[in-house]
Amino acid sequence: MQWIYLLIAGFFEVAWAVGLKLSCGFTNVAVSILTILEMIASFYFLALALKNIPLGTAYGVWTGIGTIGTVVFGILLFKEPITIMRIICIMLIVSGVTGLKILSA
Repeated sequence: MQWIYLLIAGFFEVAWAVGLKLSCGFTNVAVSILTILEMIASFYFLALALKNIPLGTAYGVWTGIGTIGTVVFGILLFKEPITIMRIICIMLIVSGVTGLKILSA
């Protein structure tokens, strides 16, 4: 169950990072409130996951999900560039997160 909590925490991390961009420096009040709620949810589910998952593994997976998710949303929503180096870096993050998951079992 802790891995599901960690996955949920990662999804909320992506949501609040995108929310930060859309809040325009917290000038859009509705988006800002939603972003803060997403931050709280992300930390809450990360805290639940940390009950049984090693800190380094949980944090690495959480930030990995956040990094990959924000890059994907940056490309899809904000027309950020897709380059071979970005794709290679994403693949390195995925392999690192996968390694942390496998080695923590």
